[in-house]
Amino acid sequence: MTQQHNATDDDRSRVRRARRSVGIVFALHGTVSGSFATRIPWLKDHLDLSTAELGLALAFPAIGASLAMPLASRLMHRHGALAAVRALLALWCAALVLPAFAPGIPVLCAALFAFGATAGMADVAMNAQGVDVERLHGRSIMSGLHGLWSAGALAGSAVGVGAVSLGLDARAHLTLVGLALVAAVPLACRGLLDVRPEPADDPPPRFALPPRSALLIGAVGMCAILAEGASMDWSGVYLQDITGASEAVGAASFTAFACTMAAARLAGDAVVMRFGPVRTVRISGLLAVLGGVLVVTARVPAQGIAGFALLGVGIAVVVPLAFAAAGRSSAHPGQAIAGVATVTYTTGLIAPTLVGTVGEVFSLQVSFGLVTAAASVLVIAAGVLGAPRRGGPVARDATTAAGGAPARGSGEPPS
Repeated sequence: MTQQHNATDDDRSRVRRARRSVGIVFALHGTVSGSFATRIPWLKDHLDLSTAELGLALAFPAIGASLAMPLASRLMHRHGALAAVRALLALWCAALVLPAFAPGIPVLCAALFAFGATAGMADVAMNAQGVDVERLHGRSIMSGLHGLWSAGALAGSAVGVGAVSLGLDARAHLTLVGLALVAAVPLACRGLLDVRPEPADDPPPRFALPPRSALLIGAVGMCAILAEGASMDWSGVYLQDITGASEAVGAASFTAFACTMAAARLAGDAVVMRFGPVRTVRISGLLAVLGGVLVVTARVPAQGIAGFALLGVGIAVVVPLAFAAAGRSSAHPGQAIAGVATVTYTTGLIAPTLVGTVGEVFSLQVSFGLVTAAASVLVIAAGVLGAPRRGGPVARDATTAAGGAPARGSGEPPS
């Protein structure tokens, strides 16, 4: 009895350590994104890019991620989850430096291709780790993990705003941040689960499309990710071009967006438990639409910043809930989650290009009008996310884990 009690205590302690570590990993990943987002206006001005040229360059992270993401599951299958997360996250942090040193648009596109490839692979690996920890923990933690990602993005953007205000060259700023984050990766990963597949497990497929049951769920996630990607990469440029804001104020608009998104995600698990996923997403969609209207009609920076802040609140919990719903929608939840994750993540990387292209042909106001229309879909289609079933997969697997069974192999795709 005592030995079993001690084993249970050890397991619980291991899960707590893993939860802390995966939270720090999410925060580091977000810090890279936040740091880069604040210097996009600098890249546009430094290389004298038009709106269309910047949009073209921002397509290359999407291309790199789409081609590289399937490789992450194979790396986890071959080398184990811990080694994969540690290596891929370090590469993503180091890739932050590359775009700032591009002398022109061809090299910038190549740098952003590498930037997107490392981002996508690291994202797959850390989300797979989050699924493992959630299963052992026994209740939902994904909204909180995404909240920590947003908190990291907020921290990165805050440092970026400070660097812009001080007139620090983006090359120096991003180099210092990238080196600091690379140095932090080994410490962040110390408590992660080193989950490995069973010897008889086949390697994961190169690409997993969502089954039909998950297509509507994926569409809801895509609408939220479209608004997130557009706001992250274009909020600063939008305020500068449309409202006449300074570069520092433009960078602060991303800070407002990331701040409200982080707060909403950190509170998301408790809100969903209180109101349910459908009602939560419908209310969130209404807030996102209101934020989009404020952005489109903004003529002064303050209104635009308020609009981006409301957009952050409105879309915060949608993607974690879409992943959870995908897992319940199919007899093969891993395939459904992987397909929805790939589609939504790629949408987020394509969104900046779509905004730039429409902005060049029409205007950035029309671009964010489309973003607002997409947010309205959240209100209409929230019902496809359904209500969580009691005793669902997470709870059952957690019970099994508490009884001493080994965790599943790491070849399962991310949530």
